[in-house]
Amino acid sequence: MELNHDLIKKIANDLGIKVTQVEKVLELLGENNTVPFIARYRKEVTGALDEEKIREISKEYEYQVNLQKRIEDVLRLIEEKGKLTLELKNKILKSDKLSDVEDLYRPYKEKKKTRATDAIEKGLEPLSQFLLSFKKDADVLTEAANYINEEKGVKNVNEALQGAQDIIAEMVSDDADIRKYVKEAFCFEGMLTTKVKDSSIDERKVFEMYYEYHEPVNKIVSHRVLAVNRGESEKIIKVSIEEPKEKIMIFILNRMIKLEESTTAPYVKLACEDGYKRLVKSSIEREVRSELSAKAEEQAINIFSKNLRNLLLQPPMKGKMVLGVDPAYRTGCKFSVVNETGKMLAKGVIYPHEKYKGENVHDDRVQESIDTIANLIKKYKIEIVAIGNGTASRETEEFIVKVLGDLKQDVSYIIVSEAGASVYSASELARKEFPDLNVEERSAISIARRLQDPLAELVKIDPKSIGVGQYQHDVTLSKLNESLNFVVETTVNRVGVNVNTASEELLKYVSGCNATVAKNVVAFRDEFGKFKSREQLLKVPRFGAKSYEQAVGFLRIVDGVQPLDKTGIHPENYENALLILKQLNCDVTDLGTEKLKEAIKNVNHSELMHITGLGEHTLNDVLDAFVAPNRDPRDEFAKPLLRKGIMKLEDLEVGMELQGTVRNVVDFGAFIDCGVKEGGLVHLSKMRKGYVKHPMDVVNVGDIVTVYVENVDLMRRRLALTMIKPQ
Repeated sequence: MELNHDLIKKIANDLGIKVTQVEKVLELLGENNTVPFIARYRKEVTGALDEEKIREISKEYEYQVNLQKRIEDVLRLIEEKGKLTLELKNKILKSDKLSDVEDLYRPYKEKKKTRATDAIEKGLEPLSQFLLSFKKDADVLTEAANYINEEKGVKNVNEALQGAQDIIAEMVSDDADIRKYVKEAFCFEGMLTTKVKDSSIDERKVFEMYYEYHEPVNKIVSHRVLAVNRGESEKIIKVSIEEPKEKIMIFILNRMIKLEESTTAPYVKLACEDGYKRLVKSSIEREVRSELSAKAEEQAINIFSKNLRNLLLQPPMKGKMVLGVDPAYRTGCKFSVVNETGKMLAKGVIYPHEKYKGENVHDDRVQESIDTIANLIKKYKIEIVAIGNGTASRETEEFIVKVLGDLKQDVSYIIVSEAGASVYSASELARKEFPDLNVEERSAISIARRLQDPLAELVKIDPKSIGVGQYQHDVTLSKLNESLNFVVETTVNRVGVNVNTASEELLKYVSGCNATVAKNVVAFRDEFGKFKSREQLLKVPRFGAKSYEQAVGFLRIVDGVQPLDKTGIHPENYENALLILKQLNCDVTDLGTEKLKEAIKNVNHSELMHITGLGEHTLNDVLDAFVAPNRDPRDEFAKPLLRKGIMKLEDLEVGMELQGTVRNVVDFGAFIDCGVKEGGLVHLSKMRKGYVKHPMDVVNVGDIVTVYVENVDLMRRRLALTMIKPQ
């Protein structure tokens, strides 16, 4: 595609990067290269731009191209009407937003039937121009009488004047400068106001703070915008924006009335007031609220995306025998034993809870449950018990703690987020994977596997069903899906995929792959056995040369014939990698050894770059792969917090120090699992001393943090925490 270099310069300036970086990214994307491939294997070309920046360039260029196209269309359409002045043309050409272009085009647009178009059809446009001529001593009533025409539906002077005023009112509404001024007044001086409409719908008083509420439009934060929108959509509250009306009317009248002393001025004034009240105000209010919602959506999607990325990057508990437990009361807790590779070895159900809603359960069933778990731990040498955090989670936790305490074995337990587990368990994919199991049994397996490899298990779930956001159900679904799929794709490729163990769901997110290719890779593996080399992937149906180029660096073969296949080094650089190893007096059998690490410490980078022709970024990536061929970026994150004891809210005291796992981060704080039934909230203001712009500047989902009890509300079962150590 032919690139627009003026747009490229603008994007480079806006993003604070070089023009050549934008050009190269767009060229690479135009050649059907994927974002992960460009970010990982074309660093020399792009100046090592990451996935986020590459995506930003792509989206911004697309927006600017669409903007330029619309500008050209609008200029053509206005010129065809013979109304394109030099001043208007310059205004349109200088527009940097689509909304500004549309405002300038508004007066020339073909309109649906309105009061103004009806008046024009009745021949009243000259009368409106007479009123706008502002003659000092004009005889308005006599002039208006000239337009009485019963055939056209103008029966008297009043109807003639009303029609002329309707035309002027629409002129006010179509005036781009007026709309711009009014919008700025709404944005910078407006007050968003809410009032209760029907409190009976709000049984839990979720929206009580908005029954009588107001806040400046330019200060309201994203999560409150979405809360207000939801309250309005549920018909609990009414929402409006109170604007500085007097100031706005002064501006409109100053713009429209050229001579105050004119006898036509009072008629124009009435038309202006009508135009503002009937046409401008509601339109601008919708526009401002729409923009507030769009920004709030963007923030909500951004938070969800960042939380999801951190959740997917939680370190796996590799090589562990895990007992997964899906808690429940009356129907019993389903369990599953999963071995080090994720294979199910045993499953069943226990009834450990003595009471359920007043219903007594026989003691022998509780004892049977204790015996069952104890026997499973001994038989399978269970190292960790993974308990889902759904209904009956804490009661099940108490039961497991009792069993582990009686056994006196070195077994830990952990509470695992069940977010989206029920969606997966009831899915076609889960039925295909475990056709003979019921939904709860599949959940128990999923809970165990989430601990062993969160990424491999969570990719089986629709990203939006993983509840780590704020008001994610109130945003545009297509935008949310696009952002979350991008997060999953970039995360999967950042970690890399073992091609001999990966599921179809994991493989389809690999750069250059899709659902069909992923399915074919698994089918090929099932038919011919494990892949022995990356090159063998070219034999997979529909896995063409371009797909191979884009995907192969992210597909790892741990125990193949070529040791480089287990690294992140792309086969296009194998020749150079072998040459570097030779320069270091090593070979492929030395990958990850101390010998190779020592040799790299003393290497001359400039010399290697000269010998191989590799750029600095690529050379560093190759050397990093030599040092840690099996590097997993998830190892850099905090390990899951394992527990051996339990606490209740009643056990906590103000000032008590606790350790917890960050479960969710939102605009106003973070929710922490500290091992008590109720999750604790650390408010934004309690994260550290001094100003904190956003909680994500301090914590992320999956972080292990030290917190202190600030307040325990036993009545409302709420726990307030602080990360600032008490004095």
